[in-house]
Amino acid sequence: MTQKEKLIVLIGPTAVGKTAASIQLAKKFNGEIISGDSMQIYRTMDIGTAKIHKEEMDGIPHHLIDIREPEEGFSAAEFQELVREKISEIHRRGKLPMIVGGTGLYIQSVIYDYHFTDAPGDEEYRMKLEKEAEEIGNEKIHRMLEQIDPKAASHIHPNNIRRVIRALEIYHCTGKTMSGLQEDQNNELIYDVALVGLTMDRELLYSRIDFRVDIMMKEGLLEEVKSLYAKGIRGVQSIQAIGYKEIYEYLDGRVTLDEAVENLKQNSRRYAKRQLTWFRNKMDVEWFDMTNSREKNKKIEQISDFVAGKLGL
Repeated sequence: MTQKEKLIVLIGPTAVGKTAASIQLAKKFNGEIISGDSMQIYRTMDIGTAKIHKEEMDGIPHHLIDIREPEEGFSAAEFQELVREKISEIHRRGKLPMIVGGTGLYIQSVIYDYHFTDAPGDEEYRMKLEKEAEEIGNEKIHRMLEQIDPKAASHIHPNNIRRVIRALEIYHCTGKTMSGLQEDQNNELIYDVALVGLTMDRELLYSRIDFRVDIMMKEGLLEEVKSLYAKGIRGVQSIQAIGYKEIYEYLDGRVTLDEAVENLKQNSRRYAKRQLTWFRNKMDVEWFDMTNSREKNKKIEQISDFVAGKLGL
């Protein structure tokens, strides 16, 4: 039997401190980091996606960042293929690959024997829903999904209209729900994985998220989004990202800037809650509480001990 490739996966909600922890772990285990964030793949979308700065990388190679233009689409199936190739490539260099991020389905699709549904499509039905989304809004299309597949609806954000419509299309074509098809998946891990999750007190996490948004605004998030808006980039997957959709609403004149920022904070907090729910329900994660900042180094040591024990390093 072929030996499974070793892999560290570091997950957790937005603003929990994954970036700093990942650098320390990568240094300890001679690792290279693969971004597990579905939006950091886009070039020029740096501030709103909380992309790591060059100096923060501290010499650790990072992969799957800045590989697509904002106008381009990108799917979990593409992510799965690219990351699996990258894991093998990193191993061939004698390094340890490490996926770091917060996009649950993307990471799940890589580490488990996960097959994307080959359910047929109906282009006419899909275009009809896309038109309706533009006319009546994403929320109402999302509510249609809640009626037929509440489980899928709880995991797919209304702004991710492409996936909402795909879930409706699958049901329309097959009579089966997307969540039902996903539950039929084989939950066997295809790697020798140390699956580490970072968490913290919810109130502290929410205050960190709010503070992070304030920092993003100071760093120039408005200007970053204005640049995309001025290029006429609309109706694409990248602009559905939290941090971009809210500012677009301001630029469209639908809300004030203060309202846009408040919406951004609220949507980020809700996203963090959904991330934690997803990881707890879908993956066998070893959780580490990062609430006490004074114990951060001690926690990193505990995580390192867990990884070393799990992977036999």
